[in-house]
Amino acid sequence: MNRSFPSPPEPRFVPAGEHPLWDEALAVVNRDLAATLPEQRPLCLIAYPAQEGEDEQVYVALADGDAHGGSLWPARSADRALGDVAEAAQDTVMECLWQVWPVCTVHGLGMHVAEELGRPAWRCAGGGRSGDPAHVRAAIGELDTVHRPHRERHRDSAPRRSR
Repeated sequence: MNRSFPSPPEPRFVPAGEHPLWDEALAVVNRDLAATLPEQRPLCLIAYPAQEGEDEQVYVALADGDAHGGSLWPARSADRALGDVAEAAQDTVMECLWQVWPVCTVHGLGMHVAEELGRPAWRCAGGGRSGDPAHVRAAIGELDTVHRPHRERHRDSAPRRSR
């Protein structure tokens, strides 16, 4: 007897406007993606059809529809949606592309979503030394405004001319 198993439901790309809070949040997160991984196309939302007794599940996905991590929960505020979408985007980028994202330009470490002054931001754990503490690199959506700090050359470190 030949038994076949049901195939999993196919996801669909979510059209703009269907989930306005998530759309707005994703546009902000996509600014960070463009600033840090310019070779990547913008992220999108995909949805898996509702199963019996469940709601439709929406995920942040790469442009080709690949996604990883948990589904998004209905957000009650724009800031909450932004934090949730940023975390979901980070899961998808890291797991599907096998690379840390986003990376702190000062420490070379992956950053995580944190709240700073009531706004979602990218936070770095710091360099681990006492003079290198954890810090917020930028608000989510503003990684393109962050640059490596300029370090002054000290007299002792300047190249010396030989005589």
